[in-house]
Amino acid sequence: MQIVMDAEALNVFLAREFPQVAGSYRVERVDPQSVTARLTVDEANLRPGGTVSGPSMFALADLVVYCAILSRIGPVALAVTTNASIDFMRKPEAGRDLIAECRLLKLGRVLAVAEAMIFSEGGAEPVARCSMTYSIPPKR
Repeated sequence: MQIVMDAEALNVFLAREFPQVAGSYRVERVDPQSVTARLTVDEANLRPGGTVSGPSMFALADLVVYCAILSRIGPVALAVTTNASIDFMRKPEAGRDLIAECRLLKLGRVLAVAEAMIFSEGGAEPVARCSMTYSIPPKR
């Protein structure tokens, strides 16, 4: 699949269209096989017990899948999640950022299916795995 938006273009798009996430999430890499994004973990992402909250991990997965799709189809702000499943596999480390790696499994005209693996920065084992389906609006 051809890359239409690189990491910098995706970050500019996120800052413009979703300023509420621009400070915490950043696309770090786009290549033909995957997209990588980071959640800068701070106190707002933590829950009791010193771990990153599930909603924070889900938001990172959703963002990296969205960006993987946009990296191939361009800035389509109205592409939306239609299905999601997440497996929380181990406790993320509170003092480390989270890194999500997304692989597009299918990119069609109206649906995209992707998988995201989330890691604590520097960790070898994933802390979560997410499968998502997105609906892509028709071209005008």
